Amino acid sequence: MKTIRRWGLGGALALSLVLAACDVQRIQEMEVGVSSEADVRSKWGEPAAVYDNSDGSRTLEYPRQPMGQVNYMMEIGADGKLKAMRQVLKAEQFAKVTPGLDKAQVRRLIGKPANVQTFELKKEEVWDWRWLDNHAPKLFSVTFGADGKVASTAVSDDRPGGGGDRN
Repeated sequence: MKTIRRWGLGGALALSLVLAACDVQRIQEMEVGVSSEADVRSKWGEPAAVYDNSDGSRTLEYPRQPMGQVNYMMEIGADGKLKAMRQVLKAEQFAKVTPGLDKAQVRRLIGKPANVQTFELKKEEVWDWRWLDNHAPKLFSVTFGADGKVASTAVSDDRPGGGGDRN
């Protein structure tokens, strides 16, 4: 069983590295102020979600969860040109996830989670994101209460057999 698990983790790591290499190439092919939304979609594919912003711009969500440790948000200006590319799984962004935010607001801030667990008896739901903190694999977890709002957040180690490994 341990051999299978190790092979699975090795395969997951290899897939994660391939995805990261592809993303680096895609990022290099994008140019802020020049690339269009069509260019972004051509290179990155269909986004997992599209958010319309109040200034007429749109944000395209490209999650790399559960295998990756990044999620990208590509902002397209009102002029149809790429305005910004952001990797959102980082401590500064997690600090914006505060008690009282709803699930849609959290998704908008940091993208699709790697894992969702529901605890029926407690009437809670926990979302996890895999990310890197100075090259150390971590999990950022958000607990939503019965009202669907953020009750708490936590950071833990994401390592096989301990810390944040919930599989």
